[in-house]
Amino acid sequence: MDLPINNINDLRDEITRLKVIEQEQGAALGKRFSSPSAIFSTVLTIFPKKEAAEGENTGFFHQDFVGLLSRIVLPFTLNKTLFRNSNFIVKTLVGLVSQKASHFISEDSVVGVWDKVKSIFKKKEPATADAHANVKPVAVPS
Repeated sequence: MDLPINNINDLRDEITRLKVIEQEQGAALGKRFSSPSAIFSTVLTIFPKKEAAEGENTGFFHQDFVGLLSRIVLPFTLNKTLFRNSNFIVKTLVGLVSQKASHFISEDSVVGVWDKVKSIFKKKEPATADAHANVKPVAVPS
């Protein structure tokens, strides 16, 4: 809001208006960082909770928390385990490829894999002959 300043009174009014805005914004920032839970919720706002529509701002790197974590953990883990004795060029290529691969890792994919692993190890109850013992026969009119 650029108002033309023609005299000293206009300048004083503008200074007063800017001081009021500064106090309001200072109070708003103070609320966002007033307690540990407020700080935590402020930090979590940079991570999107769901897949946003096209053109919508999704936050930091356009990924969820698991995707961001995989951008760091995946290359570090690969370079410390499988490519431990590799040279600098191989480790750099692993880092670049794993950065691209981290775009395919999301909370949904991790949860889907976890559910599949749980279903493999879940005990199945054996079918018994007594399962049909409580079924009542249906009377058919003749």
